[in-house]
Amino acid sequence: MLKNNDTMKRVTGIGGIFFKCKDPGKLKEWYKTHLGIDANEYGTTFEWKESADSSKNGSTQWSPFAETTKYFEPSQKDFMINYRVAHLEALVEELKKEGVMVLDKMETYDYGKFVHIMDLEGNKIELWEPIEKE
Repeated sequence: MLKNNDTMKRVTGIGGIFFKCKDPGKLKEWYKTHLGIDANEYGTTFEWKESADSSKNGSTQWSPFAETTKYFEPSQKDFMINYRVAHLEALVEELKKEGVMVLDKMETYDYGKFVHIMDLEGNKIELWEPIEKE
């Protein structure tokens, strides 16, 4: 929880790139053959170290989706960006006060908390607060 005089750093990095395509299986195979990206059914995860504290790991997800996916709705765009954030609950409260459209309730999984918002141009954005692993 943030204290009164703490400032909230909203986005801390890119958590993932998600995009629509005609044939996710063929596209993943193309990326594996030509660029060495070995993807599973969800895509692939690029792992890295936090620059401020190299003892902490981070990751960025790359995922092609079928062009018929409804996951990006209500956006009509062919992509969705996942931003890594800190203090997601407090951030959502601030965004609501600022009039940002929050699309759903926060969900928590063993790898983090998620919520979706819409930007000014109708892009659905996924916000993710990763759970620190021991």
